[in-house]
Amino acid sequence: MTTIQGLGDLRGKRVLVRSDLNVPLDGSTITDDGRVRASVPTIKALSDAGARVLVTAHLGRPDGTPDEKYSLAPVAARLAELLGSPVQLASDTVGPDAQRIASGLEDGQVAVLENVRFNVGETSKDDAVRGAFADELAALADVFVSDGFGVVHRKQASVYDIATRLPAAVGGLVEAEVTVLKRLTESPERPYTVVLGGSKVSDKLGVIDNLLDKADNLLIGGGMVFTFLKAQGHEVGKSLLEEDQLDIARGYIEQAKAQGVTLLLPTDIVVAPEFKDEGASVVAADAIPTDQLGLDIGPDSAAAFAEVIRGSRTVFWNGPMGVFEMASFAAGTKAVAQALTQVDGLSVVGGGDSAAAVRQLGFADDQFGHISTGGGASLEYLEGKTLPGLTVLASPSPEGTDA
Repeated sequence: MTTIQGLGDLRGKRVLVRSDLNVPLDGSTITDDGRVRASVPTIKALSDAGARVLVTAHLGRPDGTPDEKYSLAPVAARLAELLGSPVQLASDTVGPDAQRIASGLEDGQVAVLENVRFNVGETSKDDAVRGAFADELAALADVFVSDGFGVVHRKQASVYDIATRLPAAVGGLVEAEVTVLKRLTESPERPYTVVLGGSKVSDKLGVIDNLLDKADNLLIGGGMVFTFLKAQGHEVGKSLLEEDQLDIARGYIEQAKAQGVTLLLPTDIVVAPEFKDEGASVVAADAIPTDQLGLDIGPDSAAAFAEVIRGSRTVFWNGPMGVFEMASFAAGTKAVAQALTQVDGLSVVGGGDSAAAVRQLGFADDQFGHISTGGGASLEYLEGKTLPGLTVLASPSPEGTDA
């Protein structure tokens, strides 16, 4: 894939950057600006190189029509603060205001186009509809830079089709993400530990399938653990359970044993009678009362997980160990996060809820080797799937370009 350096001198050129600025909002207040901060280095590098930078991104799911609650206005304001320079916001994506701002940019200036998903062409399954929108985006710029890793698994106009219409390159954020994920799948330093949590086994099937023969240790927590415990014949009470995944869970347990992979399940569980931040108690994992539901791994399990993690040279973690948003059920996730900060090697937080958890629990991004900005994209890469937004960048550039 061509990097920004491979595009040559960008001074005076209009560069359309696809960033991932899909941040959580409380009204108009950004509650976690991690994705905005992660997008800054590439945008700043282009600005410093004299490019005229047009940032395109989405926020939420407005279903192809403008909706004020999904406006990128809060994001543009935060981006301006982080860059330390003004950032214009177009009131549309490819309409008159976007065209006016694009044509009026001066060298080094940055502007944000309004939510790309305000146009139905962005996510259309119809190649012609999506392509027509990509044509309008391409008319605004001379060059395209793909820097939104959280969307590279989507075949969308501003991710995929645009790269077939302009000289295209990969941005620094996407380049860094791919480098880390290649290390996890192709050349992990050992011992290699994969920590999986979150609610469902079914969400992680592809990752387990692809990494079970690559990892030395597989640690299972979160809501998905109860399917594994049930598969072993244990009572799980009112805990989250995927009945249709029991045979698959049994298969993973047997496969791990046959391949010499340590599959570590919790030995104790924090339970409560209801999904509330009260009434918590700790029970053995094989003795969950029928009227209780598991909401976190217990302290013994947290300590055991942390010991394995600290003794590893490569760790990939995706999915919280419990309902970390509630204080009574956050200890397991916090213990895993703390252990990752102590890894002598590469520690990777796999985006999504895991990234939100470490920030909410008070950890700084630089305490980890890498925090992914794309939970879904990271998982699909680790599953071995083809990501359209990456494969298109490895394809020949549009005719007549030198990218």
